Amino acid sequence: MGQSASTASFQVRRDSTSHSHRPGSKSSPLSSPMPVDGIDGQDATDASDYSFHLPDECLACVFQCLGTGDRKQCSLVCRRWLVVEGQSRHRLSLNARADLLPLVQSLFSRFDSVTKLALKCDRRSASIGDEALILISLRCRNLTRLKLRACRDLTDAGIANFAKNCKGLKKLSCGSCTFGARGMNAVLDSCASLEELSVKRLRGLAGDGAAAQPIGPGVAAASLKTICLKELYNGQCFGPLIIGSRNLRTLRLFRCSGEWDKLLQLMADQANGVVEIHLERLQVSDVGLAAISNCPGLEILHLVKTVECTNSGLVSVADRCKLLRKLHIDGYKANRIGDEGLIAVAKHCPNLQELVLIGVNPTKSSLALGIVW
Repeated sequence: MGQSASTASFQVRRDSTSHSHRPGSKSSPLSSPMPVDGIDGQDATDASDYSFHLPDECLACVFQCLGTGDRKQCSLVCRRWLVVEGQSRHRLSLNARADLLPLVQSLFSRFDSVTKLALKCDRRSASIGDEALILISLRCRNLTRLKLRACRDLTDAGIANFAKNCKGLKKLSCGSCTFGARGMNAVLDSCASLEELSVKRLRGLAGDGAAAQPIGPGVAAASLKTICLKELYNGQCFGPLIIGSRNLRTLRLFRCSGEWDKLLQLMADQANGVVEIHLERLQVSDVGLAAISNCPGLEILHLVKTVECTNSGLVSVADRCKLLRKLHIDGYKANRIGDEGLIAVAKHCPNLQELVLIGVNPTKSSLALGIVW
């Protein structure tokens, strides 16, 4: 059986080891491999490299199953693996400091199939400028996703030229950048396939106290499905884009100043196919919630520290949004949402699967109804 064979092989190894250490015996040097079946050491090494006969496409599939660290190690094995790994890499994240510019050409000569690119810079360092971004766009015309973080030296002109070269862009995420409405409008006018837009702390929108330039809708409005705005001083300038995106499915607004009731009313009249809305630290009241209730397909609703929202607004949502399955409420201890609103949800939303309550003080009457239902 397998156990006896293992014991026998162990006995042979032990005997050979004991013979090799007898006095007067000569041991062969370990550095000179013995030929096997007439094949010298070099040929034996090649014969054991199974990837030598593996097509590049198959080798690329193996690399795509590995993590970033393992892929880096594999690229150091040989020149062929280096080339195949570079050509099969579709996702790349770079430290976008100013000294990246001289390396752009060589980097994207190796990584010439990148479709998802992240450019992140330390806030204390000078970031890449327009020249580097335009050069990247010329080498990565098939780019579908771009993430920009703290690239403060990019201007509207650079973003506009990038958008002209990468018209297949589907997802754009930018945070702590300094370009403004002209650059954003250039993206919306050039990238007809854009599906997801995420903007956080876009410094160029607030210019010298002047009225912010409207953003959108552009050709991208027909394809946009997700809009996420975070920490914008005058996020209402995205109003034309939100209202004009008729196929919008997800709207997330975080800590954006200004009054949002009117914009939500206009959005609900145009894009009533929205299925997810997230409102956090926003100036929105029951008027805005009543507008949201005009989206009958709404499935996910987050109301986080929206202190002007009351039971009345929640009741209007529950009455008309019967497909609601996730509801998160952070009342911020304002005590404006309680039993009345929760009872309406329990009665009118039979698909509810997840209910999260923070800073809300429900009583037994509402919670017991929800448990029984």
